[in-house]
Amino acid sequence: MKIIARIGMVNYINTAPLYEVWRQTVHRADWQVTEASPAVLNRMLYENRLDLGFVSSHEYALHPDQYRIMSDLSISATGPVGSVFLFSEMPIASLDNQPVLLSSQSQTSVSLVKIILEEFYQVRPRYRLGLAAEIGTDMEKPAAVLAIGDEALRLALAERYPHRLDLGEAWQAKTGLPFVFAVWAVREDFCREESDTVLAIYQELHRCLRQGKEQLREISATVAGRVPMNEEACCRYLQGIEYDLGPEKQEALAKFFEYLIARGEVPAAALPLKVCGKH
Repeated sequence: MKIIARIGMVNYINTAPLYEVWRQTVHRADWQVTEASPAVLNRMLYENRLDLGFVSSHEYALHPDQYRIMSDLSISATGPVGSVFLFSEMPIASLDNQPVLLSSQSQTSVSLVKIILEEFYQVRPRYRLGLAAEIGTDMEKPAAVLAIGDEALRLALAERYPHRLDLGEAWQAKTGLPFVFAVWAVREDFCREESDTVLAIYQELHRCLRQGKEQLREISATVAGRVPMNEEACCRYLQGIEYDLGPEKQEALAKFFEYLIARGEVPAAALPLKVCGKH
């Protein structure tokens, strides 16, 4: 009897170089894929409704005893990421005690923007969780909005805000390191009991990624309309997204976790990283 592997895939454009190829070429009835935002996948993995998937880096740090990280797989950027922004009505350094709306779709970006504002800029806004689409309802109008993924791409194109802060760029400017927004986490028990399945999925993910990089222009043409943005802009954006988890990325991840531990957001057991080695 084949084991059913429950796999979580982020449904943003930034996964397209991998996921578009996966959808076209991987046809396994025993590999069931759920598409969702990072926040939803985080919850499903923690609740044992998924066995593995792309989740927020913060989720791994929050429950390090339950997961392992697949080697050489991430959603990351060295410098500007282009789809994780704090959009602001005023200069970032002026946001002290101002209302800031934080995306409810990714805990990593929420924690990162708090680190950047509080530790790097020395300002403490008043935070509220929500989505940019909710602005104009009964909520207090925020002075700044954190947006990620496709929503951030749309807001960037709309140019509604006079100030914007790319979180990947701000992190690198302060630390000199790239930033890892998401990792491929595997539940500890599944990794231990179904190692052959994990290996097969790992190999297919890397095959899809290699093929996707070779077909980046075609993939950009396929997915650009989802924002919408033009194909050339989509291709430039995807060229800036990185998917490896080499030594520098692991150092960057550990640095982020050090901040989270110091701020009391995650347990100290988040370090050292538990990375599944190459098979």
